[in-house]
Amino acid sequence: MLNIASSQSPTGSIVFAALALAVLSIVVLLILRRYLILRTTPAYLIVPVFFGLWLPASIVLLVPIDLASNASPDDERIRGIWLPDRALLVAWRISYWLTFTLTWFIFPIFAEYSDAGYREPKDRLIYSLHQNAQYYAIVLGSGILGLVYFFVSYGFSFTALKGLIMAFAYCWGLILAIYLMGHGLVAIPRNLIRNASASWRLRRLQSRAPKLYENMEDAILNLEDLEFQVAELSKRKTGSARDHRDWIEELSDVCSIPETRPRSAIPRENDGRIVPTVITEKYLADLTRQLDRAKHAKSRYVDEWDRLLQHASRTQAVLDSSASKKLEFGGAPPSSSPLERLTILTPYTRYLLHRQIIPYLRILLGGFLALASVCIAWSELVKGAFPSLSVIRFTVVHHWTGDYGRVGFAGQLSAAFWILYMCTAALHTVTGVKVWRGRALVRRNTAHESAFWYAGQVARLSVPLSYNFITLLSPQIFTKTMFYKLLGQYVDLTPLGDWFSKLFPILILLPILATLFGLYGKVQRLLGLGVDFVDDEEDESSAGYGTGSWREGRVLIERELNGTSISRRLEDAASRTASGGRSQPILTVPSARAEGARTPFATSPSQHDYSTRNAAAARGRPSAAARQLEPEDDSFFGNLGHRFKNTIDTMDTPKWIQEIGDGFKKPKWMGGDDNEVMSSAASGSGNRDAGGAGDSDIRRWFGGDGRIRL
Repeated sequence: MLNIASSQSPTGSIVFAALALAVLSIVVLLILRRYLILRTTPAYLIVPVFFGLWLPASIVLLVPIDLASNASPDDERIRGIWLPDRALLVAWRISYWLTFTLTWFIFPIFAEYSDAGYREPKDRLIYSLHQNAQYYAIVLGSGILGLVYFFVSYGFSFTALKGLIMAFAYCWGLILAIYLMGHGLVAIPRNLIRNASASWRLRRLQSRAPKLYENMEDAILNLEDLEFQVAELSKRKTGSARDHRDWIEELSDVCSIPETRPRSAIPRENDGRIVPTVITEKYLADLTRQLDRAKHAKSRYVDEWDRLLQHASRTQAVLDSSASKKLEFGGAPPSSSPLERLTILTPYTRYLLHRQIIPYLRILLGGFLALASVCIAWSELVKGAFPSLSVIRFTVVHHWTGDYGRVGFAGQLSAAFWILYMCTAALHTVTGVKVWRGRALVRRNTAHESAFWYAGQVARLSVPLSYNFITLLSPQIFTKTMFYKLLGQYVDLTPLGDWFSKLFPILILLPILATLFGLYGKVQRLLGLGVDFVDDEEDESSAGYGTGSWREGRVLIERELNGTSISRRLEDAASRTASGGRSQPILTVPSARAEGARTPFATSPSQHDYSTRNAAAARGRPSAAARQLEPEDDSFFGNLGHRFKNTIDTMDTPKWIQEIGDGFKKPKWMGGDDNEVMSSAASGSGNRDAGGAGDSDIRRWFGGDGRIRL
């Protein structure tokens, strides 16, 4: 009996679970370190965001343990990692209710608190509560009908109220999770398979470059306008500005605008913003909020542009290595990690790795994940009507005794893989969705409000996806889990909730088909919308011949990598000016000229026209040259004719044509001896000045310097 009791002790499973939680803590800290500066980030952000990522990760660990803990004591050899029911119930209660509190209360309040713009904590808290009051009013208004339905069906009780709250939170999370996961199930395998081709990767980077460059220029212009507005505000010494002198000085220190810093050469309509006559706290808070958002927006687009240039340079190096069989990436960027700077491979082995091994590994992994996506979609379709046909059910439950099954250690690994892939697909879409306020994850410089928002999305999606996963298994298995006793019984408390949990996941076909066939871009073009809600790879890759977007991106990337862009020249000029010396002349942008073409027949765009188009694009209005040079949707033969015309127009006159007539000498009375060289040079240069008499003047037929002899 003692041996039996000791053999059934969960000590080994407890040690394994503790080590797994410790590893998850380290991984979460590394993620936070990647996107935030831990030394300067306040504690009110680090602690909630840490638990907002750690608790969903622990839920992914709890689900396989909960499935295996349902095995009876005589199945201990196939049980895997298991915990007692009481320990599981306590762990589920802590994880669920902490995640619920973070998602619906702490993250929204702290996000608005960090984005308030006020100086005093009290004012920031009041602003946050005021902003979230509208959000909670909408949530409460949408829950009134459900509250009436619950109370009519089951009477007024605390259990009915708790069930309503849990069921509504699950339904809203499931709606969001199904849409995001459906998009990610297609996007992840497709990107892996397409990225196996280096030429396709380079073309995709070039297609993204113009839009990203335009966003970066807009962000820089917006920040410059706000900084110079602060500079104008700092000149106010009297009136209401004197009451907020400390606040204005703090804004000036944040901007740190030097007097000699050159502004961007791109013109704008409202050069400088109007400072109001009366300076109030609300105005300064709005200005602080806009300035903080503009600084993070600039940091975001500059970081994305730098990464795009780095990837384009590396991809071009991979393509160029096909001839020499040697691959050199050059020096690592300053922002790279020590592991990326470590050089182990030789140029030839690096060529084999990037040209022969990694592409096939991407294809294999993409094919495997595509098969996994098909299995998830199929299991979602059949779980309501034919649960026995679920593919995930057979990959997790390996030991069947009649109608009942047991989950072993291999089934736990399989369950962890499915949950991780479902969560990864949903979170992959979250990073690509066009969200409000320009939220984005920026390496080492993520805005505080963005960090709260993304942590809230992770916490919001983890519970619905985890419960949706266990419903893909046999009802004889998941109804015995502690997760079902905590959440599932309240979801299935009413027939409406039960049918919603079974039938709504069928709608995962809509985002899958929309992503697979590029319906986002087609609907956007059909309705004439100017907003992209999701980064559609199909619509992005359709910019091929006739649109010119990837060609423009290629020019932008080459100019940036060669250091010849206008922004790079302005930065160099600013750095030289800030140093206080004038050892070298400051480069300036040439002024606009009426004639932009410098080709023989004035039909091809010049560099000045190109910069003018970029300036107009950054302002949001296309210039006249851009409208003239904007490609049209012609046929194949029309595009071919345009290309032939551009090629012929840009050709130089052949030398043998220029030398026609050199073998014939003009008579001496026509000035053929002395002025032959000068006349040929003048005719070659194309001088047609009507104000003076040239060599072709008819008066030279009479000899001399052009005066008629009598």
